[in-house]
Amino acid sequence: MVQDRSPSRPIPDAADLRLHALDHEDLALVSAILQDALIRVGDLAYLPGQRRFALVGARFDRAAEAEGRLERCRAGLHFEGVQRVRLLRVAHDRPETVLELLAVTFEPGPDAPSGVVTLVFAGGGAIQLDVECVEAQMRDIGPRWAVKTRPSHDLGPDTSAEPA
Repeated sequence: MVQDRSPSRPIPDAADLRLHALDHEDLALVSAILQDALIRVGDLAYLPGQRRFALVGARFDRAAEAEGRLERCRAGLHFEGVQRVRLLRVAHDRPETVLELLAVTFEPGPDAPSGVVTLVFAGGGAIQLDVECVEAQMRDIGPRWAVKTRPSHDLGPDTSAEPA
């Protein structure tokens, strides 16, 4: 469920998070931090001349939640060495569409350290980046604001089997 799309009450003096990912394990941490980030399609950019893919979104701050606060903050993420970008069920001609990021994954290619970074979105959309290697930077760029709800996902009916 996509909610809390825009800053309403800025919160001052919050610590900014900065991460640099150089392998799939680092990228898994970035993925966890950005899980449930809300990203406008218009805030996605591929700069082929610089071989960079960048985005800005509103991440849900789980560290703040652990302290009893529900907050989002503006965060940026970019990848270097991007050779090609493929949009799968993401309409680039609808810049106001809001995507909810579920995960960022890396699948090594036959010529390591190259491979494919995939940004997976709720609803089945994805963006695939062919990269020379994992090289990403994520940082909070402000502002930070209070929200009323935490992200939740409808996982469908419980299909776990009862123990015999």
